[in-house]
Amino acid sequence: MDINKILSADILDIIFEGRNKEYGAYDLRKTYNKRMAIALVSLAALILLLFVGYVLAGVIGNGPKKQQMVVQDVQLEDVKEEKKNEPPPPPPPKVEPPKVEMAKFTPPKIVKDNEVKEEEKPPEQEKLEDTKIGTVNQEGIKDEGLAAPVDQGKGVVEAPKKEEEDWDKTFTKVEIESTYPGGDAAWARYLNKTLHYPDEAINNEIQGTVIVKFIVDKEGNVSDVEAISGPTDGGLRDEAVRVIKKSGKWTPAVQNGRQVKSYKQQPIQFKLGDQ
Repeated sequence: MDINKILSADILDIIFEGRNKEYGAYDLRKTYNKRMAIALVSLAALILLLFVGYVLAGVIGNGPKKQQMVVQDVQLEDVKEEKKNEPPPPPPPKVEPPKVEMAKFTPPKIVKDNEVKEEEKPPEQEKLEDTKIGTVNQEGIKDEGLAAPVDQGKGVVEAPKKEEEDWDKTFTKVEIESTYPGGDAAWARYLNKTLHYPDEAINNEIQGTVIVKFIVDKEGNVSDVEAISGPTDGGLRDEAVRVIKKSGKWTPAVQNGRQVKSYKQQPIQFKLGDQ
């Protein structure tokens, strides 16, 4: 290359002087700055596009609020049975005891034969073998081992026998029901910590109260847990049963001052926050 052109010539022209510039390396080096500028502009446009999409997603997501779970404990009210005014049952028919043939006892008296009255004659010994001796003459059935009638005014009345209570049975009604240790406040804290609202119920907006029936034995152990009412869809019953089984020992019921095995019905309410 002419020495006068070296000062004004591009570095690539100097390097590739006398070489084959059509091979490709020359064009790659020549367009390097242009290609780098295009890449940087494309990258900046992509970052800007992602930022705009993130902002739009945040604006759209602030529309409908996510459902929240509210756990509430429900107290069952005692169901009062209405007593119907029914007429008293009729008294049992009065059964008269059978009359036993009796012969009047005549005190012995020594008199002359002609002075003995007919009605005062003592009965013959043969007739007294199957006849009771009494104060009056009375017709009736023959004495065949029947007990003499008892004077109702002087009879002895036995007191009714007291039935012994079976303390090992499972009581359905007790004086003091079994409770969760710590009372209602501890039970509410346990529910808020342990209860999980099923995703299926949240997605389908299913809510309601599930009543769980189970047995609490004398030591407070829980068994035979089953859901007897409440929504059948969404997994609410299964979740309520799981929570009762995991609740640990309860305070047993009390009957006549004794801890007994008894049934317990515990309601658990599932409620969505924005309903």
